[in-house]
Parts: sequence; C-alpha cells; structure tokens
Amino acid sequence: MTSVSVFRGFVHGRCAPLFTHQSQLPVTSILIGSKKLAYRSNGLRLYARYSESQSAQTQDLFTSRLQDSIENLPKLVEDIVQTSINTGPRGALRLAQGIQAVIGVGGEWLTELSQSRNSPSGIPSQLQLGLLSPLYLRKLFERLGATYIKLGQFIASAPTLFPEEYVQEFQYCFDRAPVVPFDEIKSILHEDLAAPIDSIYEYVDPTPLASASIAQVHAARLKGSQADVVIKVLKPGIEDVLVADLNFIYVVARVVEFLNPELSRASLVAIVNDIRASMLEEVDFKKEAANIESFRGYLESMGLTRQATAPKVYPEFSTKRVLTMERLYGVPLTDLDSISSLVASPETSLITALNVWFGSLLACETFHADVHAGNLWLLRDGRIGFLDFGIVGRISPKTWSAMEVFLGSIATEEYESMASALIEMGATNTNIDSRAFAKDLEKIFSSIQDLDTEVVVATATRRDTNATAISANLVVDERQMNALFLDVVRVSESYGLRFPREFALLMKQLLYFDRYTRLLAPNMNMLQDQRITIASNRKTTNRNIY
Repeated sequence: MTSVSVFRGFVHGRCAPLFTHQSQLPVTSILIGSKKLAYRSNGLRLYARYSESQSAQTQDLFTSRLQDSIENLPKLVEDIVQTSINTGPRGALRLAQGIQAVIGVGGEWLTELSQSRNSPSGIPSQLQLGLLSPLYLRKLFERLGATYIKLGQFIASAPTLFPEEYVQEFQYCFDRAPVVPFDEIKSILHEDLAAPIDSIYEYVDPTPLASASIAQVHAARLKGSQADVVIKVLKPGIEDVLVADLNFIYVVARVVEFLNPELSRASLVAIVNDIRASMLEEVDFKKEAANIESFRGYLESMGLTRQATAPKVYPEFSTKRVLTMERLYGVPLTDLDSISSLVASPETSLITALNVWFGSLLACETFHADVHAGNLWLLRDGRIGFLDFGIVGRISPKTWSAMEVFLGSIATEEYESMASALIEMGATNTNIDSRAFAKDLEKIFSSIQDLDTEVVVATATRRDTNATAISANLVVDERQMNALFLDVVRVSESYGLRFPREFALLMKQLLYFDRYTRLLAPNMNMLQDQRITIASNRKTTNRNIY
C-alpha cells in the first residue's frame, strides 16, 4: 500500500499534512489544536488532474517554442553570416578594441567597488549593477568611441525607448569630441575631391569651428568666387567603425531575441534597426545635402526666402564624406543682447522661426529634428538660419493626425483630448482609463510654468562714455527639458503606452522653442498666439513633395 503526504506549515510545532492519501481510503486529516478532523475529499484527485493539465500545457508551450526556434534558426544563421561578411576584417579589430575598453572600465568599477565595501552606507546601486549601470555603461560607450557616443546620444534623445536613468546619464555624451589633426582632414579632402586642396579653396582654417563625434567643421573660402564656406568632414575611419559596431549590436540583438522570444514584443531588433538606419544616414553627407536642398526648396516655393534660409550646398565640392556649404553669420536664438542689436523685435524673429519650422512639418518630407541653439540662428541680415540637417525626423500620417489634437489640447489645456491623442499615438493592447490618464497629464503640464528658466544677465560700463551695456543669455538645461518629457513618457507607459521615436523628436523641438519663447517673448503663448500658424491648422495636400 502506497502512502503520499504533502506538508505545508506547522501546527503547534509539528508539520501538518494537507493531504494524506492511501490507495484504498482517500481521507484528508488536518490537525487543528488538539482536535483531529477527518473528511473524505476528491482534492488530491483534482490536484493531480490540475498538475497533469498544467504539465501538458507547459509541454505544449515548450514544444511550440522549440518548433518556432527550429524554424527561425536558419534565418538567424543567415543573418549572422551575411552581417559578418558585410563587416569583414574590421570586426576583429573592433573586437580587440572592445575588450580593451571593457577591461579599462571594469578596472575602474572593481576599484570603486573595493573602496565602497567598507562604507557604512553600503554599496551604491550604481556599483551593484556593474558595467550595466547608467554611469559605467556611459563610460564604456565613451571608451568605445564614435559609434557608441552616437548611440549614447540616441539614448539621451529617445526617452520613449529607454529608462529615465539612462536618458539622463547619457546627456554627457553631447560634450565636445576630441579634435582630429588637420593633416588627416586634408588627406580626406584630397582623396574625396580628387584635386589639390588649393585648387578648390583659397584657404582652409586649420583650427576647426566645431568637432563632433563623427565629423569636424572647418572654415574656408572658395577659389574664384571668394565665397565664404564651411567644410564638414567625416572623421577618418568613422564609417568602418560605425558599420562594424552597428553590425555587432544587430547580431547581439538577433541572438538575444532568438533566445528569449518574449523580447520580440519589445521590438528589440526593430529598435536596433532604427538606431542603425538613423546613424548610417547621419554619416552619409549626400543625404544631409538632400535634406538641406529639400528645406531650401520648401522656403523658395512658399516665398519664405526673405524670412529664413539654410546653407547653400556646393555639390561639386561635396561627397559622401565631405560637405561644402555656404557659411552663415549670426548668433544663436539664446543670445538676447546680440539679437536686440540686430533686430528691433526679437519676438517677431521668434514667430518667424516658429512659422517656418511648423510649416516644414507638412510641406517637407523630413523636418529639422535638432533645433537647439547651435543650429537655430538669427543671421546678420535679420533672417532665421537653420543649420545642420544631420538629424531629421519623418512623421507618419497616424502620428501627425494625433499630434494635431495633442498640440491643440496643450494650447487649450483640454487634458482629456490630450489623453485621447496620446492613446491614439501609442501602441497598446490594453484598455486605458482615459479620465485617470487625463488627470495625471494635467498634473505634469501644470508644472511646466514652474520650471526654472535661468537667464544670465551681465553688465559692463564703457570708460569713454560711461554707458552701461546689458547682456542677457538663456542657459538651456537639457536635463530639465528631458525630465519634463520623461514625466509624460513615464505616466503614459504606466498605462501601457509606447510611443514612436518621431513623437519624441517633435516634443523635444517644442521644448526648445518653449525655452526660446521664455527669453525672447515671455508674454507669448506659442500654441495660442494668432500670429503663429501651427502646421496642424494648414489645409494642404503638398505634404512630402520637397
């Protein structure tokens, strides 16, 4: 005779069996206090059937996943082989450099970990996560070079895709990049333009105007026309490094998603593909030239060339790695003193910038998606200058339709409409309580007015006239702007929403313009002012033609 007991818990210090089963008498005995209660039960039989059912379901699920994995394995192998072929020998070099970077940052982590072990407050959370913590991952990206710095910038600019801590930490990736020696820049110019440099340019300033993670910009003057230009040059070896790194990241994402199919719901590979496409576009200056020409075509067709401009591109002196453009002279929209010396009404200049940018959302195939102060100037002739079209966005019809409602609801403070627009824009499989969502959004947007706008005011007195000059400048706090947007994203995600990247790009530009408004037109509401024509109010069929 077989006996089986299942024990759970203690009663008066002794194990109490939930089920005591004998093959001839299915009786359950439970000891409560000093009394023993006995009754007949089919519990064990039901428990056994339930276990068998669960086991069968688990086995079916395992079999189904195994079958899917077997079916997907050839495609995975094909992708890995093809990606490896495309990468070539440069992959091995980057692997060695990657190992060195991991060892270097890992050494820093181990040193700080050993120092914190004796701390009374314990080991900080940053150290507990190791190299996957925001701090050490950012340090690792910086050591790995241009590709990962650009990836860090992508993370910092995409709060809809990445956790808040990582978005905030990777803001440091926007710091100035190291300068490439001018001799290397000259070699690229000579190789790509297939002619001696002095036969094209009267001179090229060896000191760069700017140096970013992937490119460097030098001032120059064309021979013959004597036109002042700037030359944007892709840093040497960047494209090879970029391709190798992005292919490696893609392979890792494919393998991880293959091993854990649940991650496919988070679109891991789709996110990596989005990053890869965006970054590869940014290192192809022919595409940037096309973006500029598209914007210039929009300005010309709309009769806006006297209000705004973008640099003229010299295609005969431009290649995939070299971009020669007209040099524009002006000041950033955050330099209030200089702006006041150039135009009578800074507010009017801001309105022009807003109207031109909003109009481009519908009229152009792409929109300028990086209108920070370095890329949006007031020129000496009073026009608005749009610079650097390396980062652009594309708006899907669904997103734009929802953005129409969203922008209108911000202006009118109708939070239920705002919630409905965000629900329409975000991907979700759940039913959402729109009223509760609206109340949470109201709390966030009511705090916008409380944001600190730091205006730095400086005074100076001239000795000859005793006149006092006042200079004001706006300090744009990237972290504060991102914190606001992260609040919107965080609340939205708590309701199961996930937004497309284009929404994040649009929102970030609106936050930039909000800051310019605070400095140049503090009494103006940019979404309600009748002088500003938001693209959502324009009835046009000419979208995507430029």
